[in-house]
Formats: sequence, C-alpha cells, structure tokens
Amino acid sequence: MKVLGIAGWSGSGKTTLVTRLVLELVERGVSVSTIKHAHHAFDIDQPGKDSYKHRAAGAREVMVGSRTRWALTHELRSCPELTLNELLQKMTPVDLVLVEGFKFGDHEKIEVYRAGYSDTPLYRDDPNVIAIVTDTPLSDMDRPVFNSHDITGIGEFVVARCDLATSINDSA
Repeated sequence: MKVLGIAGWSGSGKTTLVTRLVLELVERGVSVSTIKHAHHAFDIDQPGKDSYKHRAAGAREVMVGSRTRWALTHELRSCPELTLNELLQKMTPVDLVLVEGFKFGDHEKIEVYRAGYSDTPLYRDDPNVIAIVTDTPLSDMDRPVFNSHDITGIGEFVVARCDLATSINDSA
C-alpha cells in the first residue's frame, strides 16, 4: 500500500483537498482509503444509541453492521494512542491511503498552505513535504507547487509519484 499525507495547519483546506483528490483518483480507477488524525477526543457514536451504550458500559470494541457498511470502534481506555504505522496495519489493502493530519510524521506528504490560516510553513523544515498546494505565491521553491483548484494536476502528480496504475490514459 502506498501512503501519502495531506498536511497543514487547521483551516488550511486539507479536508477539501482530500475529498477532491479521492474523487479524482477513484475516477482514474485507483482504490483509495483515508486516515484522519484528530487531536482531540472524538466520538462517531451518538448518545442514546445502542452501540454508544455498549461502549459506555465498558466494551473494548463495538461493531455496527448493516447492508451498506460496517464500523468498528475500538476504545483505547488507558492504552497509548496508535502510531500511523499501527493504524495502517489495521486497514484493508488498497492502492493508496491518503493520511490527513500526522503533519510531523516521517511519511511523504503534500502540504496545504494558505495565507492567514497557516502558521510557519512545514516545507521549510520537513524534507518529507514533496509538494505544496497553495493560494499564495511562493518564491525560491524547490518542490512542485499547485494551485488548490488544479485537482487534475495534483492527481497526475500523485499517480506519478506513487507509481499508481490507473484505468484511464493519463497522457491525454
């Protein structure tokens, strides 16, 4: 499985890019999964629902399944947060996993940089930033720079960089 991060500061447009990039890559025939890192406690369960009650009662794992999807919630309780590599080991193999967040990880990543939303650019200190998606002119750049609206160009870059097989002719 190839892994590529989409990193940047809060509000920079990471989720928008991931969503558009998933659509672009799936259209090209690439199987894609995502991992989203949350810096805070999050809950995918709704209070009052049976699965929420199971988890609140102390279940370590709660699985919910239907004819259209299944989801597994695993409570860490007092265990440490899983690393990106540990999370990746739990995923079903696909062509590419896009990782939103984990901005300080040692995996290759595309930085989303927006003026007014980004603190210090990551690319200055992180050699794992392989490209930048921005709405701000950047000078003296030694990496590819894409406008946030150029999803086709970003998709072509990802396919080439990750050596992904596609079901469409990318050279057209």
